[in-house]
Amino acid sequence: MFYSSRKSPYLFKKNIMSFFHILVLSIIQGFAELLPVSSSAHVITAERLMGLDPASPQMTLLLVMLHTGTMFAVILYFWRAWYETYFSSKRALISNAKLLIVATVATGIIGLALLQLIRDVVMRADPGFEIEQLFGNSRLMAAALAAAGLLIIGSTRIKEQPQGKLSLRAAVWIGAVQGLCLPFRGFSRSGATISTGLALGVGRRRAEEFSFALAVILTPPVVAKEAYRFYKAQAVIADHAASLVQLFGPAVLGMVFSFLAGLAALRWLSGWLEHGRWHFFGVYCLAASLFVYFLG
Repeated sequence: MFYSSRKSPYLFKKNIMSFFHILVLSIIQGFAELLPVSSSAHVITAERLMGLDPASPQMTLLLVMLHTGTMFAVILYFWRAWYETYFSSKRALISNAKLLIVATVATGIIGLALLQLIRDVVMRADPGFEIEQLFGNSRLMAAALAAAGLLIIGSTRIKEQPQGKLSLRAAVWIGAVQGLCLPFRGFSRSGATISTGLALGVGRRRAEEFSFALAVILTPPVVAKEAYRFYKAQAVIADHAASLVQLFGPAVLGMVFSFLAGLAALRWLSGWLEHGRWHFFGVYCLAASLFVYFLG
């Protein structure tokens, strides 16, 4: 079996259950990361149901590789559309680069300010506080899922503008909302950013392309942060005599599975967004919030 770090020095035992855990978590991450339903809430809930420790160094490494797999899926899926939109001319490249930079700066400002607020006010300036401590809070996850669901449903109530352009103002708002997503597991990044774009009159396809372009910019720092957490935990792994080969082998396998699941998820998302089914994702988030809340 695949045990948490509190029960076993090894990440995976060599039997079919190890493959089962990798497959399940990879599919959940691949689908939920790119669908507007919050991957973290689903992955953490799945880990708990399977008796795993989400905070263990082994799980941290697996999460890094799963994020990497979904990032490659996004790049492959949107490459042609991005090429036509962002690289059609020098003017288009400069214009869209400004929008991406402005949105990313807004994400950084709001995300860091919110993190500081949580540290100083909620955690009372606890010097040992890390934002990951909030990730296991089921009630907070449930509230974030519900908020994402309401935002998704609300965005569909606004009259659609199929040819709606992405303005500088809209880019700032989308980036700011993305910053709100960072500390809260359950507040879907893709769901929140695409819905914000739709609410501001941005066309569906444009909102989707911009949201996932921001994701490609945001993912490397997130992966680097998780990789650093794994690096700091190497002493624990060394004490348990677990080799890097034992850890990286399953993690790479998970990356491949999450890549394939991510491609399937993007086709699903695009289909529902284009055919007016976006609100169903919001309904699902509301139902999931109740499940997470009562699961506790």
